Amino acid sequence: MKVAVVTSFPRNPDAPQGGVEAVSLTLATSLAEISELEVHVVTLDFQARVRTTAAFGKVTVHRLPARGGSMLLAATIHGRRTVCDFLRKLNPDVVHSHDTYGLMVKGLSVPRVFTVHGFIHADTLVSGSKLPRLRSTVWKLFETAGWADQPHIIAISPYVRERICGVARGVIHEIENPVSESFFAVKRDEDPEVVFSSAAISPRKNTLALIEAVQILADEGRSVHLRLAGRIDDPGYGRRVEARTRATAPRARICLLGAVSTERVRCELSRAAVYALASLEENAPMGIEEAMAAGVPVVASNRCGMPFMVGHGRSGFLVDPENICDIAARLRLLLDNPSLRAGMAAQARAHALDRYHPKKVAQRTRDVYEQALRGCRSAPLPRRPFPLRSATGIRGSTGAE
Repeated sequence: MKVAVVTSFPRNPDAPQGGVEAVSLTLATSLAEISELEVHVVTLDFQARVRTTAAFGKVTVHRLPARGGSMLLAATIHGRRTVCDFLRKLNPDVVHSHDTYGLMVKGLSVPRVFTVHGFIHADTLVSGSKLPRLRSTVWKLFETAGWADQPHIIAISPYVRERICGVARGVIHEIENPVSESFFAVKRDEDPEVVFSSAAISPRKNTLALIEAVQILADEGRSVHLRLAGRIDDPGYGRRVEARTRATAPRARICLLGAVSTERVRCELSRAAVYALASLEENAPMGIEEAMAAGVPVVASNRCGMPFMVGHGRSGFLVDPENICDIAARLRLLLDNPSLRAGMAAQARAHALDRYHPKKVAQRTRDVYEQALRGCRSAPLPRRPFPLRSATGIRGSTGAE
């Protein structure tokens, strides 16, 4: 079976930029280990001037040159044309798109599978960007039209299923994102004072709330060390975080690590007593999955997809991300109780082995490909609001109306 995984894919495998790149890297390499699958990754590359094709282990990676500018325009116009023209030549048996690439392959009459990684319209409302409501409304129109078109959708958590089930007309499969096997091999050397978080510095990730919670603990005379790994997505918010970090010293030790490699994340997890994420909007954060795979108890928001990942009182704690005292209380409880941390760590790792191990995720995903090839659908697809004209010929007609 020839599979085209159409997605963002890291230029540097040791430093994926964001969760989708990390997932795509792990999933593609794990799928390629299944003997009957021939795996091709198709990705847009904004640094490339010409198309390149190269082997990455057993995976063939095709990088297509792309224009800069609006993500929405790339997904619906020029990037869409580039991707579909190439898919026509590649002629895969199954197309598996991820994130905004789902809009790029919309309407193709080839067996298709689409993984929903996030809700851009929801993220936009808490992104701190200009005109958030207007931009969110526009994105929602395109995103929901894309969901309605997909014959098979992979929901990475029950939360995703709940959000799309009223719109999606195809079959919805629940399969969590995979975590690299290297996180399951992390050797723990815990420092009981370290709280670690791996997330971009942005309003959506709610970084300031985590800093304020740690300051509460430091003001109580506790020795606590917060280590934040992640790029600064919002410069204005980043300056506020940097200023607040300076203001907390020397009572609270807060270290901004910046964007780090995957190896560095594993190193940080090996030391961390607790992993914390106080995001306002998330589906299934890779940081939580990686921490659980490494055997680190988690303190996470009680919103969106996170309650489906973290068993409250079992593998970690769920907190109100807008209640700094609540965050501080749960961190305090874990930092003060080594036996509680150990028990939660064991349950976190067991859950990760069952749901996030890459071999298991790859097998579940392959089963969805088989269903797609058999043409299994739950209902006929609706008319498409923006038909594809540039990819005539891929597996017959495009199905554009």
